[in-house]
Amino acid sequence: MMKTGSCLCGDVRFELKGELRPVIACHCVQCRKTSGHHVAATSVRRDQIAVQGAVTWYQSSDTARRGFCATCGSNLFWDGAGANISVFAGTLDGCKVTQILAVSG
Repeated sequence: MMKTGSCLCGDVRFELKGELRPVIACHCVQCRKTSGHHVAATSVRRDQIAVQGAVTWYQSSDTARRGFCATCGSNLFWDGAGANISVFAGTLDGCKVTQILAVSG
């Protein structure tokens, strides 16, 4: 199963291959500060994402960084330790989130 996604302006596009984690909602302080609300995100293994375009990374803590488009400001990724990278669910093309699995934060 392949999914595609992008930022608002289209300067950053990506393809996700393989199984995606169910969408979770995080309302920790950092997610609220970067989005103005909670963040809804899925995740995919690092070797199953291909990104075209320049992602700007912000080191938001000692253990994680956040990726966004420098042109339009779209929040795209959360990258912490582990085998997966989180992808903001709203950036997926044609994908409707109908269920949020869990709330964290």
